[in-house]
Amino acid sequence: MSDDAVFTGGCLCGAVRFEVTPPTKWCAHCHCSLCRRAHGAAFVTWFGVEKMRFAMVSGADHICWHQSTPEARRGFCRLCGSTMFFEGERWPDETHIALANMDGPIDRSPQAHVFYDRHVDWVALGDDLRLLGGPTGVEPL
Repeated sequence: MSDDAVFTGGCLCGAVRFEVTPPTKWCAHCHCSLCRRAHGAAFVTWFGVEKMRFAMVSGADHICWHQSTPEARRGFCRLCGSTMFFEGERWPDETHIALANMDGPIDRSPQAHVFYDRHVDWVALGDDLRLLGGPTGVEPL
């Protein structure tokens, strides 16, 4: 990957567009109940990037933030409803982005399943990634 690589992404309707300048910090599948409900899915694949490596290209005025807990919020497009972003006090210098909102691959694959002790029983995994959970969601199971 070249040093000038930029990853692009956006929402379903195209009103929101953003760029990420690598490197990313991590990528993982989250099985917590809040992610499942926010996305209507069995789990959500997120990656984290330093805030200075994230840039809105267009549609910042279409981003609506939902305070999902006292410590965290989720950003979505107010036009199409695509849930794209997560920010929390636990990671003050990071923006978390749903991998499915990217136009193509990023610089890493998912590395683990977090909050796996809260996973749904109606999906069987077919990978050998680390399974993490516990109170923080990232403790070895």
